Amino acid sequence: MKHIVLTGGGTAGHVTPNIALIPGLQERGYRVSYIGSHNGMERKMIEELGIPYYGISSGKLRRYLDLKNFSDPFRVAKGIFDAHSILKKLNPDIVFSKGGFVTVPVVWAAKQRKIPVIIHESDMTPGLANRLCISSASKICCNFPETLNNLPRGKAVLTGSPIRRELSSGDPEKAKAFCGFTDDKPVILIIGGSLGSVIINDTVREILPKLLKDFNVIHLCGKGNLDSGLKDTVGYAQYEFIRDELPDLFALADLMISRAGANAICEIASLAKPNLLIPLAADASRGDQILNAQSFEKQGYSMVLPQEELTKASLTDAVYKLYSSRDKYIAAMKAGGHLDSVSVILDLIDATRK
Repeated sequence: MKHIVLTGGGTAGHVTPNIALIPGLQERGYRVSYIGSHNGMERKMIEELGIPYYGISSGKLRRYLDLKNFSDPFRVAKGIFDAHSILKKLNPDIVFSKGGFVTVPVVWAAKQRKIPVIIHESDMTPGLANRLCISSASKICCNFPETLNNLPRGKAVLTGSPIRRELSSGDPEKAKAFCGFTDDKPVILIIGGSLGSVIINDTVREILPKLLKDFNVIHLCGKGNLDSGLKDTVGYAQYEFIRDELPDLFALADLMISRAGANAICEIASLAKPNLLIPLAADASRGDQILNAQSFEKQGYSMVLPQEELTKASLTDAVYKLYSSRDKYIAAMKAGGHLDSVSVILDLIDATRK
């Protein structure tokens, strides 16, 4: 049987595209294994699917001063040793890497063992972990046409980002009952990333009295970010994190407010949901979300509100402006000609494996 090792971790965006590939891989006769960090969030997500999971030592590669910069290189070295041992045992036909620092030892070890590697870069420009892996990769999948210019010619393939099948099969009535909504107001779904966003959470809650006059609001606010004082607010449903019910919530949503992580915005576009993107500020990131958002804004898929301009007034104005012009955004996304990313990547895996 053909055997593939998937790797990726650290954030949900480095795991969910791998999860999107698993059903198709299994249908094509692949045995699937996963390598991640010992205690990363990816472990629980993968083990719940019944996929064999192997943990390795992982260290973060920082571009700023931190005491851990002195210890983490040893953890990375240990990770390479761990990955070597696991790959020797599994002897896969190919490795597919979605990114995150845990993938660097896996990709390096795979190259040393002459196992073909495909890596996937969701953002406009490659992150540090993927940049360290590029020379070891046979092929590099990317999400944006602009990214092709930043990757080695001959290795780069425009594939888009794989989207989980179940996201398009939600039931809005189930979501309405789940959230306890009893009227037919349009629904805003707010997602601040897998860890939530304090500044988005706070600003949304400050304008709730205004929003709830015209909308119902579903707020995915991140672990530890629930507001107990708003627990019984009619028309407002807040959750730390949603997994199984997410397709239903997507189906119910008329508008979305989101960070601009590449996987998140590709999921939004694939479902043609009018959206307001609030990218993570440049001083808190490498600026990839800003570039992602600018690309989607240019294509007519998204309205963008820079975090530096986020206020009660600007968010309120943006929501109402987005709702009034929602049909324009829906039409642009539906006309966008999105790639069937899962099929494109599966074909590439078949063509690249040893």
